[in-house]
Amino acid sequence: MARPARPFQLRPGDRKSLQALLKGGVQQVRVVLRALTLLQLDAGLSAPKVSAVIGFAAPAIRVVAQRYRDHGLERALYERPRKGHSELLELSEKQRIIAMVCSTPPEGRARWTVRLVAQEAVKRKLVPRVGRETIRVLLESHDLKPWREKNVVRGRTR
Repeated sequence: MARPARPFQLRPGDRKSLQALLKGGVQQVRVVLRALTLLQLDAGLSAPKVSAVIGFAAPAIRVVAQRYRDHGLERALYERPRKGHSELLELSEKQRIIAMVCSTPPEGRARWTVRLVAQEAVKRKLVPRVGRETIRVLLESHDLKPWREKNVVRGRTR
């Protein structure tokens, strides 16, 4: 025997906000589906019926409804930011490394390599420590390839 549907009702201001969100510009798919879920629940449909229409599992629909009841519209529509890891290099450290790579390589070297950049950054005390992968990603994000002399910007010598 199925349990009775828990009554769900949106606040009038929230209903208008959801309709404006759906009529507005580009939104994340998850946000749109959650907004549609809330509107369907407000229309009186049960979680399994909304599940058939929206494509979410019934427990997920109940979670969205419970988040709305407990924390409001923002929390029901949007996820909390995830922790993730912090940036390995600060902006100033990145800039110093890029400047170093754009200069001439150390004495006895024809060009910079990723390993050499990592070693020199630590040696010159630009950063306390840094790995090759971090340097590789940094150079790639700035579209620098110091091992190819043509792609490095260097000041003109007279």
